Amino acid sequence: MVRSRTDRRGPPRGEQRREALLVALDELLRDNGGRLEAVDIAEISRRAGLTRSAFYFYFENKAAAVGAALEDIYQEVFAVNDILVGAGDPADRIERTIRGLVDFWDRHRYLYSAVLDARSASAAVREIWESERQAFIPSIAAMIDDERRAGRAPAGGDAETLADVLLLLNERLLERLTLGAELDRERYIESVVTVWLRSIYAPATRHREEPP
Repeated sequence: MVRSRTDRRGPPRGEQRREALLVALDELLRDNGGRLEAVDIAEISRRAGLTRSAFYFYFENKAAAVGAALEDIYQEVFAVNDILVGAGDPADRIERTIRGLVDFWDRHRYLYSAVLDARSASAAVREIWESERQAFIPSIAAMIDDERRAGRAPAGGDAETLADVLLLLNERLLERLTLGAELDRERYIESVVTVWLRSIYAPATRHREEPP
């Protein structure tokens, strides 16, 4: 149930306890460089002022808690996506979107690192990850179709598939940042923006061998 913004009552006790656990998890991930294996459930519970049994009341395991934390912050990514599908110059919108995504990563880099670990270990987290990514595809595909109908982008392949591929590119950028690869962030951002622009707005070309 969504609480009214005008409701002056405090959040229910159960909601407060769940939030305390997620805050403690985030703090411990920061303390441990985003390494989920270094975080102990007993320590999460202790820092939240709760018992281990309270942790297990809300979450099956650490991976499930990480997945819940990811869901709680994804509204920030939807706000970034609103820039992409809004009005204005395409190059500006796409660059602002990619930079907004990297800013999101900067704010939550330790949680994001833990999510990558949890994703490989938990089917539930993988499902959350995929579900969240899929949620962005319709709006991006609709934007691509609108640009094509308006004549600002050339006709091309299936817009939903293209949107999916471009989102995978964004994921790969954040993974590279998370893994600490030696890279020039600005050059990577510029390259990702270029791929987005050319994928949507440049005419498709196919190279075929000339007949003998």
